Amino acid sequence: MVAQGVTIAIARGSSTSCPVVALREWLDAAGIEAGPVFRPVNKAGTVSVGRLTDRSVANIVKVYAGAAGLDEKQFSGHSLRRGFLASSAAAGKSIFRIRDVSRHKSIATMSGYVQEAELFKDHAGAGLL
Repeated sequence: MVAQGVTIAIARGSSTSCPVVALREWLDAAGIEAGPVFRPVNKAGTVSVGRLTDRSVANIVKVYAGAAGLDEKQFSGHSLRRGFLASSAAAGKSIFRIRDVSRHKSIATMSGYVQEAELFKDHAGAGLL
């Protein structure tokens, strides 16, 4: 069975942090015209034809978390997805639109992350103490 791609919308960002621009620059720099988008790059700067593994993504996240002064043991590849869900929910985005990006099959599974992000939003005890 050959995996098939899926078309999703990617929101444009500011001129300094636009994912659409960053993706286009990566594809051009790596010479990628087909196949996996996210690929390993060796120490010589050569881009592989294969895809990044889940372990590679986790290692990259850990390295950058550590470089930011965070405890890298607390982070994984899943942290990216979880952070997106929490940030989107905190910004008041629709759970249905969030799911369009996260690709969760179940709203119930996704809602756990959203509820966690909203624990203190409009808290019933706010202003009582």
